[in-house]
Amino acid sequence: MAPLLLAWAPQAGAMPWGSPPPPPPPLETPAPARGTAEGRRLVIQGRQQEARWLWIGSSSSEPEALWIPLEVLEGQLGVVRRRSEGSVELEWFGQTLLAGAGEQRSLDDEVAVDALPLFRAVGLATTRRGGVLELRLPPSQLLQVRSSKSGVWRRVVLDLTGPVVAGRSDGTWLVDLDSSGQQRDQLGALGLVASQNDNQLQLRPGRAEGARLFSLGDPYRLVLEFSQAGDATAGGTAGSAGGSAPRSLDPRLQRLLGQQISWDRLERRGIRLNAVRVDPRTAPIQLRLLTNPSGMEGLSSVQALANTQRAIVAINGGYFNRVKRLPLGALKSDGQWLSGPILNRGVAAWQAGSLPRFGRLSLEEAVSGADGQRLPVAALNSGYVQRGISRYGPEWGPSYRALSGGESALVLSRGVVERRYGSRDLEFGVPLRRGEILLVGRGGVELPWLEGTAIKLTSRASNDLGQAPFVMGGGPLLLLDGRIVLNGGAETFSSGFLNQGAPRTVIGSDGKQLWLITLEGTQDSGPSLGETARVLQELGLRDALNLDGGSSTGLVMGGTMPVKGRGVVGAVHNGLGLVPSAGSSQ
Repeated sequence: MAPLLLAWAPQAGAMPWGSPPPPPPPLETPAPARGTAEGRRLVIQGRQQEARWLWIGSSSSEPEALWIPLEVLEGQLGVVRRRSEGSVELEWFGQTLLAGAGEQRSLDDEVAVDALPLFRAVGLATTRRGGVLELRLPPSQLLQVRSSKSGVWRRVVLDLTGPVVAGRSDGTWLVDLDSSGQQRDQLGALGLVASQNDNQLQLRPGRAEGARLFSLGDPYRLVLEFSQAGDATAGGTAGSAGGSAPRSLDPRLQRLLGQQISWDRLERRGIRLNAVRVDPRTAPIQLRLLTNPSGMEGLSSVQALANTQRAIVAINGGYFNRVKRLPLGALKSDGQWLSGPILNRGVAAWQAGSLPRFGRLSLEEAVSGADGQRLPVAALNSGYVQRGISRYGPEWGPSYRALSGGESALVLSRGVVERRYGSRDLEFGVPLRRGEILLVGRGGVELPWLEGTAIKLTSRASNDLGQAPFVMGGGPLLLLDGRIVLNGGAETFSSGFLNQGAPRTVIGSDGKQLWLITLEGTQDSGPSLGETARVLQELGLRDALNLDGGSSTGLVMGGTMPVKGRGVVGAVHNGLGLVPSAGSSQ
């Protein structure tokens, strides 16, 4: 995920966002204590990986604060984040941590919190050795396995002697725990493919969609909930295929690889590239947006998004607010703006059976009444919060809940004000119905029109890219017509974001084929945006758009996931996928 984006906020303090920041105001972060250390290597229960961290304090064993990315806490330790307006609420084995807006900060391209109070409460030891941070829990034993079922949902409870690390990768839960063959057989009979690898128990449900894991304290328990509706693996055994065994490529992709889809794995200048190439004009393939069909709120994984829409190839997409789990940029599918463009940032636009076109895009909207008063609309279906008026419709989801304090709103139906809402109503949520428009005022901006007033909405895209049926936003734009056009200021990206190295995800074209690309560093954290643009230009691309990167970077190939931005499956909001055309033999 890209660095934090900070827009106007009605309360004091910083608001952390999952996108590169526009220029001022600056992100407020807690003042560091004397003595700091930072690094990019993390060792969890003896396993080393890349992850950013910040240690505050002069001692190498007792920090005064320890800033850890949310991606690490959730994806690699098993910490669960609860919904909390304007804050991050974390829970781990009965212990909770609430981090308000001013208690979150950016570590390069990640949202981080001071996790030290939670670590101490659970008993996790922290040690710093140079640029390496070690995290370790005392060994725990699996006492027994219990289970219950409600409808198609199965709940499996692991009773433990103490807390454990429980991460997730590619649909498999990885629990630092020893188990007996009898316990694994029991888990298999309950619908979990269970295998033991050294001191790690690996568990995969038959259906990964909607599955969740959480922990409880006093006594210590790990709880797994998953659906068994139509699950062909229910009742499998520990010896079943799965666990850590690699899965074969989807036969639909195997038939096209080397024929109409190319997959190149290259190294250039210390950069490892995975590039998928296809001509959508001739191949039985469609480029599609991958989003949550129930609305714009919520995060998923690239693999889950690919599974939902049966994509045989997928990459992660555009930026998002990690805390509120909302989109930050252009998403248009089948002619509907799911999320409008922001900040004149780069986009890729296309129609079925064509190569994408590239450029920068903004949406200019305004509402006016019979009294002649005309007010600009700042954003459409967006998690980008700023002072002014924003517009929301049913593409956002079944309802809208306030994204900031002191909001007011009105509903337009057939161009007439039908209802008005105060801040209290919006905090609880109001419905978004077909044929209606919700206008939300923020930051003291009043919506002056009363019920029964006729209102006119005007909307115009800055160029014809906005007329395409499909649009994906990102930024910055890297290449256009074969030229490097990287301009962070034009798209309100910070200099820090432009210069840092990180895993990257790019959509591009050489004028003949569509390219879906991931880039990773072979020795370091990854290429800068300038390095990315130069390498892609050397490979012959004419157009290229940077998408979300860092831990969000991911590539799915036929059900496998060969690229994970920082070694783990990151949570993302949306993606891009290659989906077999309707009626094709694929």
